[in-house]
Amino acid sequence: MSSELPPRLQNLEKDEYYLSEEGYVVFTEKYHLKRGYCCQSGCRHCPYGFDKRSGLIKKKRSEN
Repeated sequence: MSSELPPRLQNLEKDEYYLSEEGYVVFTEKYHLKRGYCCQSGCRHCPYGFDKRSGLIKKKRSEN
């Protein structure tokens, strides 16, 4: 785990986030599902189908 990450992020698994080219932490779908709810921030990998424009959550079909 990189020591550059804030302490609250150092317990994440490597496949739960990545760093963007700009240096931002980007959470993966795995992280969001593990967290268990939608934060309604318009996340890039939101598995809950949140649409930031309409403000609605349209839950995507499960692929299980």
